[in-house]
Amino acid sequence: MTPPALLSAALLLLLLPLTLADSLVPLDVVVVNSLLGSAPEFHTTNVAYRGILLGALRRLMESNKNFKFTFTEHPDYGPSLQSVNGLAGNSDDRTYWELLVKTADGTMKRPDVGIGCYTPKEKEQIILNFTRW
Repeated sequence: MTPPALLSAALLLLLLPLTLADSLVPLDVVVVNSLLGSAPEFHTTNVAYRGILLGALRRLMESNKNFKFTFTEHPDYGPSLQSVNGLAGNSDDRTYWELLVKTADGTMKRPDVGIGCYTPKEKEQIILNFTRW
């Protein structure tokens, strides 16, 4: 490869991560209260390519007045969902917000990481499920 071609290839490689980081992936977020059996709430937001769920939830909260959430920060385990739309988990009641993911092929899974590390994929549905342990 000639020096100008190498320079062009190097420049392209440098710009590629910026272009990918600017692209947004649509994401569905479903809020479920398994304890009350109430109707699920459906929300749509975006997540940055390879971005974390925490960023998508913040984006959703900023763009939708009907969605609010809070989280706590554990020094060893990172962010943990504390409340959604004013309903908080409670140790005395043994309630918490469970993170579930419905994949593009319909498989339901419980990620082994939380909202601060999970990177949603295209066509996944994020389910925030209020339940008991």
